[in-house]
Amino acid sequence: MVNRDNTGTSVVDDKSSFAGPRDYFALLKPRVMSLVIFTALVGMIAAVANGASVHPGLAAASLLAIAVGAGASGALNMWWDADIDAVMSRTIARPIPQGLVPRSEAAGFGALLSALSIALLALASNYVAAGLLAFTIFFYVVIYSMWLKRSTPQNIVIGGAAGALPPVVAWAAASGTAPLDAWILFLIIFLWTPPHFWALALYREGDYARAGVPMMPNVAGELSTKKQIFGYSIILVVAGIAPYATGLGGTAYLAISSAFGAGFLLLAWRVFKSQPKSKEAPKQLFAFSILYLFALFAALLAEDLYALYA
Repeated sequence: MVNRDNTGTSVVDDKSSFAGPRDYFALLKPRVMSLVIFTALVGMIAAVANGASVHPGLAAASLLAIAVGAGASGALNMWWDADIDAVMSRTIARPIPQGLVPRSEAAGFGALLSALSIALLALASNYVAAGLLAFTIFFYVVIYSMWLKRSTPQNIVIGGAAGALPPVVAWAAASGTAPLDAWILFLIIFLWTPPHFWALALYREGDYARAGVPMMPNVAGELSTKKQIFGYSIILVVAGIAPYATGLGGTAYLAISSAFGAGFLLLAWRVFKSQPKSKEAPKQLFAFSILYLFALFAALLAEDLYALYA
């Protein structure tokens, strides 16, 4: 059942639930979780390729812990953001706005999974990785969801750190350390986040405005957002080539990161030059940005696997 709070916003009545396993799985944000698993896997394999040694079973348990931690963050985010999810077309079909999972159950579910994921990672790897995972969950739920998201248009810029940490956590799980190369992987995701989400915000501007979320287009305006997208894209493409400079990536990675970087810059330029209120160019950049990140991390993964097993 959906009621109204004292601001008139739709919220879910916690008195009834018709949830099944699929609804609780949806709380974990499986698409986001799949990206976390993939980037974490790349971080772990890169650590092994650079000299770390980890038992395959413990490596799998560590990746599971990181995945569960990401899912726990998603559940807690949906618990906290249930009021704005109920007024955004992109999120209204989530389990809490649909009245399938009570907010209180989502909170308990997320808290339980958070504790289990941290404990599992501590047992499967080391306290450094477990501490980084705990910080990642805290940062996403408290710093981003509870504070930044509703208070500043820099929400995505700063909050993007949470989504960028999984490869660092995984590297630490394999080696007990987080060297420069691990933080380069972090930097790529961190710099990728603003143009990725601001492109989404440009063609979903009405959604965020209705929900009262101060995304950059709603606060700074469309032109300023387009300029910042292009500026961040330039820095991102440079950072995307950095693994080659440090030896983390090889010549195949250099070729792929350069080609996809050129494509990213071209689409970012099209966004910058697009007509006001045009949705097509931002939508294209948003879609390509996912492919860009996947291509870079897949290239690193392929090179590392080749080096390990060739």
